[in-house]
Amino acid sequence: MRRIDAIGIGFGIFIAGGLAYLGLQLFGLDGQQAGIWSQALLVIGLMGWLATYILRAVGNKMTYHQQREQYETAFLQQRLDELSPEELARIQAEIEQEDQSQV
Repeated sequence: MRRIDAIGIGFGIFIAGGLAYLGLQLFGLDGQQAGIWSQALLVIGLMGWLATYILRAVGNKMTYHQQREQYETAFLQQRLDELSPEELARIQAEIEQEDQSQV
């Protein structure tokens, strides 16, 4: 996310809070009650966003983690494609030998 995106999101939330306050006043609440309820909506929204963020972080579903996995997979595939058939057969034999010695 770019810095301008973060600023835009923050400004959008600020505007949404003000509109919620005005909407609650138009709905019939006095200024103090409208302020309390608009703040409550903001806190509930923030807690919901935080919960989704924590779930993504714990589940390794963050963009950086996914990009890193894709890069590592592509890098290893490229290295595998560069191996000659003799080198590939030698590596496979070594892996099979290690598997048999562990059993």
